[in-house]
Amino acid sequence: MAAIQVQDLRKAYGAVEAVAGVSFEVAEGECFALLGPNGAGKTTTLEVLEGYRSRSGGSVEVLGFDPEHGGRDLRERIGIVLQSAGIDRELTVAELVGLFGSYYPHPRSPAEVIELVGLASKRHARSRTLSGGQQRRLDLALGIVGDPDLIFLDEPTTGFDPSARRHAWELVDSLRALGKTILLTTHYMDEAQSLADRVAIMTDGRIVAAGSPASLGGRDVAEAEISFRLPDGSGLDDLPALGPARPRLQDGRVVLRTGSPTGALHTLTGWALSRGDELEALAVTRPSLEDVYLRLTGGDR
Repeated sequence: MAAIQVQDLRKAYGAVEAVAGVSFEVAEGECFALLGPNGAGKTTTLEVLEGYRSRSGGSVEVLGFDPEHGGRDLRERIGIVLQSAGIDRELTVAELVGLFGSYYPHPRSPAEVIELVGLASKRHARSRTLSGGQQRRLDLALGIVGDPDLIFLDEPTTGFDPSARRHAWELVDSLRALGKTILLTTHYMDEAQSLADRVAIMTDGRIVAAGSPASLGGRDVAEAEISFRLPDGSGLDDLPALGPARPRLQDGRVVLRTGSPTGALHTLTGWALSRGDELEALAVTRPSLEDVYLRLTGGDR
């Protein structure tokens, strides 16, 4: 069953169409990531789904409600982590989490939530004294304290150090294990790769690709790249025939692209073994999610 259904969503500001006919679904219990450059329409799309912005056209259903008219029945079931939140900076972490929890009928324990997001040592600190990363952890706590069925995470780990980001990912994974549905926007490709069941790439208000992180943009069937260092005393002319693949030297390594990496590897490793050589730094890769993202958004030009 779909937790979110979006069909031909449009949002215009005068002559400017920020969202230009977007359609997608998010299944219950799924983590779905929206990727795209600044100005792509991601945040506007989230604001429409959250009920904070009216749409210009199309249909939207969130947990069975039209978010424009869902009211309290919808808001009690969703949690939101905005890019920035306007909260009372004189209140302590514990006071804020307790306050936000009181808005929901069946909140989680504020103490448990503060522990989950790694702010136990800052429980009695005023919000204004928190670092940027700690503030984002607090934002995350405020978004989940109500124990919502659906959580909107708008760039939730911006400003986190690597350790804090990993901790946040573990928290998101634990929420998914509880059956929560998550709609995530992020600029971090490794975050989408790690967390999302499916991703969609937006640019200029449109979705230009959607699928699993492994298959997006044909990643799983794209040409593989084989690279290695030549054995001492060898040159490109010494390599065996590798079919249509044409190896080249790049930064001291041999690089070749091929649609048949198994056969090419078999030939190469057989050649090296017959000579008693080792293919140092041997690696086989396909286009990364970042490669696909840059190609589809024009960021590689």
